[in-house]
Amino acid sequence: MIKRVRSWLNQEDSQQAHRISPDNIPHHVAIIMDGNGRWAKRRGMPRIVGHQNGMKAVKRAAIAADDLGIKILTMYAFSTENWKRPKDEVDFLMKLPQEFLAIELEELIQKNVQVRMMGHPEDLPQHTRDAMEEAVARTASNTGLVLNFALNYGSRKEITESIRALGKDIREGTLLPEDITEEMVGERLLSGDLPDPDLLIRTSGELRLSNFMLWQLAYSELWFTDIYWPEFTKEHLIEAVAEYQHRTRRYGGLS
Repeated sequence: MIKRVRSWLNQEDSQQAHRISPDNIPHHVAIIMDGNGRWAKRRGMPRIVGHQNGMKAVKRAAIAADDLGIKILTMYAFSTENWKRPKDEVDFLMKLPQEFLAIELEELIQKNVQVRMMGHPEDLPQHTRDAMEEAVARTASNTGLVLNFALNYGSRKEITESIRALGKDIREGTLLPEDITEEMVGERLLSGDLPDPDLLIRTSGELRLSNFMLWQLAYSELWFTDIYWPEFTKEHLIEAVAEYQHRTRRYGGLS
């Protein structure tokens, strides 16, 4: 893998690519894809056009992540709070997974990508659920990049449900409160079988987490950019990884 990544980086023209070491690629990158609507508004277009172009950026990011040797890419596609948006916009957003996967699923399969979904499917329209379930099922045995969509996801709800699960164990007598550990909480989260993100990227200039992976991001490196999500390219991902590699992760200790 390192040899393949080094070869890819050597073929890139950007100065940022030459700053990257293939020996220190973040294992798990999470992205808050923000700014689709503002990107469209600045161009005098409807917000849905921004979401359509944001879908193209998803493909660019996934290809670049795979080329860089990133193992897991978690993308914040729709939050539990996004239902507050106008119904027409929500309906359109619910069609995007179906549209994206109809076009891209076969290529994802060929590229050995494993599609996952992290969220609460029970609230999604049936056509959205069907599209995601098909993609997850057809790529389940793939061993390449894990493309994890956070869809109808909210971190506070996720943590609350983890606590409820522990409470159920206590009520049933299989667990004592004093035996609860951080690992037990983490294992019951929706990302329980995945390592925590090493790097979080957020586009559009906003500097907040927006109820995204609050537990898992405790010691992640954060990288913010002013560009809107439809503008995101492999060069931006390379820039974020280059910045990541110049930081020292101490986890509360000393380097």
